[in-house]
Amino acid sequence: MKTLLRGGMVVSMDPALGDLPRGDVLIEDGRIAAIGATLDADAEIADAEIVDATGKIVLPGFVDTHRHTWQTAFRGLGADWTFDQYRVAAHGTLKPHYRTDDVYLGNLLGRLEALNSGVTTMLDWFHCALHPENADAAIAGLHDAPGHSIFCYGADGPDIAPEIRRVRALLPGDDMALGLRGPVVSTMDETAADVALARELGLRVSTHVHGTGGWPHGDRPIAGMRDRGLLDERTTVVHGNDLSDDQLVMLAEAGCSVSVSPDVELKMGFAPPVTGRALAAGLRPTLSVDDCLSAGGDLFGAMRTALAVERGGVTARDVLEFATVDGARACGRNGGRLAVGRDADLVLLDAEDLSVFPVGDPVRTIVAAGHPGLVDSVFVAGRAVKRDGKLLGVDLPALRVRLLESRDRIAGAAGVAVDGSWTP
Repeated sequence: MKTLLRGGMVVSMDPALGDLPRGDVLIEDGRIAAIGATLDADAEIADAEIVDATGKIVLPGFVDTHRHTWQTAFRGLGADWTFDQYRVAAHGTLKPHYRTDDVYLGNLLGRLEALNSGVTTMLDWFHCALHPENADAAIAGLHDAPGHSIFCYGADGPDIAPEIRRVRALLPGDDMALGLRGPVVSTMDETAADVALARELGLRVSTHVHGTGGWPHGDRPIAGMRDRGLLDERTTVVHGNDLSDDQLVMLAEAGCSVSVSPDVELKMGFAPPVTGRALAAGLRPTLSVDDCLSAGGDLFGAMRTALAVERGGVTARDVLEFATVDGARACGRNGGRLAVGRDADLVLLDAEDLSVFPVGDPVRTIVAAGHPGLVDSVFVAGRAVKRDGKLLGVDLPALRVRLLESRDRIAGAAGVAVDGSWTP
């Protein structure tokens, strides 16, 4: 199957190709087959479906490297919360009342929301594993939404290995990762055991190093992991705000990545996002939403905040790379840029919308003024999953009803008012 995107402003994120003021992109069998100013060879485009991209910006799909998708039903509830309040509310008050269908709906609607805003690859950092059935429901929710989804299992308990092995048997490909319990909230021995399990099973690992300080096992968790040989290119550290500069260098030297959630980190009172210090240490940051209780569910806002915080230290192109190229690399994906042979994960943005028109530099426009309402079309592995501003094959009205019922049941059981009058 061939699809030709014709006549768009192409932001390739590929240094060899650069940007094309007017370009064509040919998709075949899930990959980018050709890209250039004009593709008109009869044999090359024969039998291709033609998509008119005139007035559109064509760019790689976004990559979100860390999202607690199961919390989708309580969107915005924690906009005024600190991290301690979030932890009490999400994990102490709401989570105990989640049933499997609640988890399923949260993950499904959350993944659809991400897709709707142009996120073609998303790592779901799942930590609502009250029992194995919750994990199965979370995976089902991800799989029922088109898009590349990585189930990062944040299992908890004295012995997580049997459960991780069970789920790994269900997800034998690159769509599973392990959410480490440490090094912040567990011992270094437990962290070493978890990393050994991940390496045995071929899993990437992701770990929260919160920017709130006061770590129970010392203030140099990354140094401890480095000394035990627990860091490598398959390791992503989430947040890392309070890490010392030398520990950021340790991450860079090991080939690790860092996931920055600028909106949540600022709203919840973490230290400033680590973006600039990470770059200085030799790391390439990636971007993530984290949670929708306190922040928006798209990466446009994350890009804009990341740029504003580091004003003068990074450029709009740097930030767009965080959300595409660097995110794809951290997730082990072949996408992130538009080039021959790469995964055909693409987004078309409406360049004629009054909020961005007229477009001079599309990269600066995307970062400075982009928003989900611009997302006209989304392609995942060459397949259209959103066209003309609408997700395809999704009964959103029915899903909205189910999610509202889920939210109201959980809130009622937990004694939580969703109108903003409740404070944890």
